[in-house]
Amino acid sequence: MSVYNEQKKYSSNEKPYTCDACNKCFSYSSTLQRHLLIHTGDKPYSCDVCNKCFNRKTTLQRHLIIHTGDKPYSCDVCNKCFNRKSTLQQHLYIHTGIKPYSCDACNKCFSDTSKLQRHLLIHSGKKPYSCDICNKCFNQKSTLQRHLIIHTGDKPYSCDVCGKCFNDTSILRRHLLIHSGKKPYSCDICNKCFKQKTGDKPYSCDVCSKCFNRKSTLKRHFVIHTGDKPYTCD
Repeated sequence: MSVYNEQKKYSSNEKPYTCDACNKCFSYSSTLQRHLLIHTGDKPYSCDVCNKCFNRKTTLQRHLIIHTGDKPYSCDVCNKCFNRKSTLQQHLYIHTGIKPYSCDACNKCFSDTSKLQRHLLIHSGKKPYSCDICNKCFNQKSTLQRHLIIHTGDKPYSCDVCGKCFNDTSILRRHLLIHSGKKPYSCDICNKCFKQKTGDKPYSCDVCSKCFNRKSTLKRHFVIHTGDKPYTCD
């Protein structure tokens, strides 16, 4: 069949080439051949850098940008650059405020499909990320990473004023109130202001500023920071 005849068939919306596996129809035999790779699993196009294989040449070309570092797509608003046009399009939602991806369970909307996928784990109850040390499970990888700091003892977040280190950004933020002098919490009765919203939790931890309503609970909590294991199995 000549190129002219194939173009003629394409323009008349005829699709004479059918896939035997799924019955999908195509206008060109070459398009059918590329489609068949989905069913065969063949990936004839490989990356010379990392040997990863792909079933389409165009997919390989997009992949190569990872190694070259090229980011040809730039945002007209903030000039941030991206290596894929689709990534740029998703980024633009930040500026427009559009959130086209919605949760079927609660109708909450998101600007990114990956954020929606993470959110859906809340409804499914799935916790695919588990701690290798204590087997505790989490629904987000970032939450697992924060949890691991408990076991390693690392305190990667430091105060720029006094150099004190913390294992959580929220604890660091509470600590910074000491230096800023801000007291964002006020009493509705006497208008007295406080740095922390303790409520009926008068016992606070000197290390992380977390508050408790019982002194005994504070003592049990403090073991997290000291690493002591006072209870032994007989």
